[in-house]
Amino acid sequence: MKYSRIAVRLFEREGEDTFYDPVYHGRTLKVFGMDEWPGKALKYFADRYREIDYGAVIFDTEGDFPEEGFDTIIRVKDGQGTGLDPIALADKGILDGYTAATIVQTVYGLDRTLTERLYADFLAGKVKSVPEAMKSDGKYAEVIRESYTHLDEAFYSGKPPEFGKNILVELGETYSITLAGIAFLVVSAVVRHRRNTMIGINDAAVLAYTTAGGAAIPLITRPMRARVTVLATQYAIDSIMNLAGPSLVLYHDPDIQSVIYETNGVPLGPMRKHVHKGEAAFIYRTPETINVEWGEFLH
Repeated sequence: MKYSRIAVRLFEREGEDTFYDPVYHGRTLKVFGMDEWPGKALKYFADRYREIDYGAVIFDTEGDFPEEGFDTIIRVKDGQGTGLDPIALADKGILDGYTAATIVQTVYGLDRTLTERLYADFLAGKVKSVPEAMKSDGKYAEVIRESYTHLDEAFYSGKPPEFGKNILVELGETYSITLAGIAFLVVSAVVRHRRNTMIGINDAAVLAYTTAGGAAIPLITRPMRARVTVLATQYAIDSIMNLAGPSLVLYHDPDIQSVIYETNGVPLGPMRKHVHKGEAAFIYRTPETINVEWGEFLH
């Protein structure tokens, strides 16, 4: 079989190697594994795509992804600034104003009318940051204040990041899943149109748990030419498993592996095989059938 230039070799076997090809298999790859295996896989894919001069945008909740090679490192710590204020980013032209308003809508539960008013005030120059929106006399401010905290205030403070070609969003030092979800959504909105980029998330299920994080997933998994998204996770949740695209199953609990096979429609029998440490199963669909290939993962 002929593969595209953005295919990545997964298994090295006698006869024919196994590749993940985003062009052929789907541009979102779901990776399931326990312990350190999802992180190892994510680093492997990032290294392979950097070899062909792709940019890498990595969201890491584990806090142990190597920092070498990143132009921008965004550290999210409780009580410290990140500069990830969507309205301030829009004021600098990094985001468009309506996207910024809808991020605030998602995070603080504004309805459509209040979101439109916030957007109108931004266009009129009345509001240039989320803290300003919260302190304004607009009706949207009342809704924002219901869930706005000092952690939010600190999070939005600081100079906006540069958002270089290679971005690491370090989420391993925040205990607030809410802040992690907001960071995930804001950065995803900034990079959502990028091509020639690999976007990787570990742990995808953890970030998708929040309203903001759940809103970010569609932004980065939308099929786009010359882009690849790798969602690595320890948790087999429906919101991740049911996304279109192939699955790579690494070492995991046998019951979880069974659930993943079932979700992918793999029939009982020889097509199902328990994956041990260092091994993997690559599950992908064609118009005619479901395929499962096994091998030792090249991490």
